Amino acid sequence: MLVTRFAPSPTGFLHLGSAYAALFAHDMARGHDGRFVLRIEDIDATRCRPEFETAIYEDLRWLGLCWDGPALRQSDRLLHYQAAIQRLDELGLVYPCFCSRKDIAQEVARSLSAPHGPDGPLYPGTCRGLTRREAGLRMRSETYALRLDVGKAVMQSGVLAFDERGRGPRGEHGRIAAEPLRLGDIVLASRDRAASYHLSVVVDDAAQSVSLVTRGQDLFAAAHVQRLLQALLNLPTPDYAHHDLVLDATGRKFSKRDHGATLRALRAEGQAPEEICNQLRRRAGAGLARSLPGT
Repeated sequence: MLVTRFAPSPTGFLHLGSAYAALFAHDMARGHDGRFVLRIEDIDATRCRPEFETAIYEDLRWLGLCWDGPALRQSDRLLHYQAAIQRLDELGLVYPCFCSRKDIAQEVARSLSAPHGPDGPLYPGTCRGLTRREAGLRMRSETYALRLDVGKAVMQSGVLAFDERGRGPRGEHGRIAAEPLRLGDIVLASRDRAASYHLSVVVDDAAQSVSLVTRGQDLFAAAHVQRLLQALLNLPTPDYAHHDLVLDATGRKFSKRDHGATLRALRAEGQAPEEICNQLRRRAGAGLARSLPGT
């Protein structure tokens, strides 16, 4: 059975871009007699607010979208993320990183050949070579994050691939060879987050039996390292359908700071949810057509 999901973070009100992503996943599932599930990614306790979570439910219902089963809340699943990190640590793939963002920027600036990924310079691996003794001593008194040794992980996992049913930012489609190294040694957990985005979504997609991950093209690179985590944690591999982004009049992505484009604001202006959905569905039409399983 086809299972898709919508996974917003309650850090602000949903906007037109959020509505597009929700409709895309909802219509994909409903068009194939599948299930559409909801996940509240509220793991960032410093930014998430209960009132925004309540607004998510209200806005989705206002749009006429119904999800199957109860919503999954990441804040209820911290033990599952800890277990995943422990598994990776048992494989010898986790190390503590004591670098601040400033430290990393300075290290990159000093390097003449700093590796780059889709979003700029990658973490240069400053703490990767620390001995267990040195790392253990520093962990007693310093703030640290836990990182995945991606190079070592790739050696354990071997060659990997995933199926792209939509389009990547460069037109990628079909069977894609995974390149986990393109994001470097990702963070798995930090002082402020019990689990990073990459780790939590992999664990939760498996828990919700998600078989098709639909999301914006800006997250295409994430599929490469998430495929690696799936292999390391013996989790099923979903297909992916990355879709176009909804842009504002200036060509930028909508954000939760664009208060005029929030569903809450459009509702207050008297906009009809049916018309909003129809406009977004017309925009999504081509993307849905080329994202059908088997195409």
